[in-house]
Amino acid sequence: MPEGPEIRRAADKLAAVMIGQPLTEVWFAFPQLKHYQADLIGACITAIEPRGKALLTDFSNGLTMYSHNQLYGVWKVVKAGETPETKRDLRVRLQTADWAILLYSASDITLAPRGEIEQHPFLNRIGPDVLDMALTVEQVEKRLLSAKFCKRQLGGMLLDQTFLAGLGNYLRAEILWQAQLAPKHKPCDLSAEDVHRLAQALLDIPRLSYQTRGQTDDNRHHGSLFRFNVFHRSGEPCPRCGVMIEKTVLSSRPFYWCPGCQK
Repeated sequence: MPEGPEIRRAADKLAAVMIGQPLTEVWFAFPQLKHYQADLIGACITAIEPRGKALLTDFSNGLTMYSHNQLYGVWKVVKAGETPETKRDLRVRLQTADWAILLYSASDITLAPRGEIEQHPFLNRIGPDVLDMALTVEQVEKRLLSAKFCKRQLGGMLLDQTFLAGLGNYLRAEILWQAQLAPKHKPCDLSAEDVHRLAQALLDIPRLSYQTRGQTDDNRHHGSLFRFNVFHRSGEPCPRCGVMIEKTVLSSRPFYWCPGCQK
């Protein structure tokens, strides 16, 4: 499943070709959305905002589209009039004179005025977006030590979108490695130094992934500016202490960690 950095990069790609351009064609697969098609012709997309793993697409006529890719959804950008060959089911087509953005396979799509969309159950349930640049280390520390989360084991909590939206499996592994913490710990049992280091990693790792993952550098290991230190590296030496990285299962997801320096 895409995590917060991938969703935000997808939003950037969609926004780059669509914002401010009048829509010339609008199509929805779901019958309950069909009546919005005519309303959106001539309107412009004014913003595409990630919220965790969901996207909010604002239109100039006051409507907002909520969409969540879930496990299999994917957005594609194509030239106007093009329809790629795929076995996926098309759910949404938004087209301007030059470009079209297509949403495939997603099943959770809603349109309504922005105020109503803000009351969507998913949006009301999730925590702060980990890629919200206004979110601070101090705020994350406070959340870690709050009554709601301080007694939760980190291995499960870091996959819970009510804690911080946008975190996922590879980020969980890399954050805990960066913080030098085993997944069994609870925030209430950590030292102030450990809590601070974890809060810093919770912001730094997702933001580094958003900024650099997918970009290549021939002078770096694996050619990527974003390098996994433990994820998918079981049996390799830890780049920090040299102990072999191990793989286990936590919260029904594969987890990678270093037993040497994650205490």
